[in-house]
Amino acid sequence: MTIALTLLLTSTLVGLATSLYFRVWTLMLVSPLIAVLAAIVLQSDGYAFATGAPIVVACLVFNQIAYLIGAVLSPDHDGSMAEEVDGIPRGRREH
Repeated sequence: MTIALTLLLTSTLVGLATSLYFRVWTLMLVSPLIAVLAAIVLQSDGYAFATGAPIVVACLVFNQIAYLIGAVLSPDHDGSMAEEVDGIPRGRREH
C-alpha cells in the first residue's frame, strides 16, 4: 500500500512541476513515462494486473489534475487555454 501511495504522490508532484515549467504538450511525454514506470514498480513489488492497472490509471489522473491545478494557479496564467492551443502569442510576447 505504501508503494501505491508513493506512486500517487510522485505522479501528482510531477504533474504540478510540469505545469509550472513546461507547456501542455509536455504531458504527451510525461504521461507514458509515468504509466510505464508505475507499471514496472508495481510489477516488481508483486502487484497483479487487476490491482496494478487501477493504480496506474489513478497515477495518470492525479498527474492530469495536478497539471490543471498548477496551470490555473500559475502566475503566468491568463485565464484562457485557447491561446495555448492555437499558437497565438500572448500580450507580452512577440509574434
